[in-house]
Amino acid sequence: MKLRRRIEGKTDYKARIGLLKSGKNRIVFRKTNKYIIGQYIKSEEARDFVIVGTTSKDLLKFGWLETKKGSLKSIPACYLVGFLLGKKIIDKDFKEGIFDIGLSRNIAKSRAYSFLKGVVDAGVKVNCNEKMFPEEKRIKTSNLEEIKQNIERKFA
Repeated sequence: MKLRRRIEGKTDYKARIGLLKSGKNRIVFRKTNKYIIGQYIKSEEARDFVIVGTTSKDLLKFGWLETKKGSLKSIPACYLVGFLLGKKIIDKDFKEGIFDIGLSRNIAKSRAYSFLKGVVDAGVKVNCNEKMFPEEKRIKTSNLEEIKQNIERKFA
């Protein structure tokens, strides 16, 4: 069974065991063809339980422009999904986690680290190197602050 998932390119068991041994809950970043998915996962006896989850599709409820619906995988969208997930994590009385990008490539200043910056800015404690985050000018978009305020109002 493990071999099948490794051959299919779905699971890196060496990385997974390292994350599980940390004993911390995981902040998971996944990218699909259209959306970004963020989840806060708790593992018990090698079984995963999703505590909180969100997708970039949820940004439409907070003021993401309908005309920019095709850019729900952009760096600003990733930041906002991370920020939204971070607020949901804090709302559930959790404070920290460990970052899990799965089989995605670990590239500095990428979408994954834009997502992580959003989680950290929301107040979740994650051990990370801030040199990996993209510059502020790449994250800023026309209505970023408005969407961020809408998210903060909901979780205030």
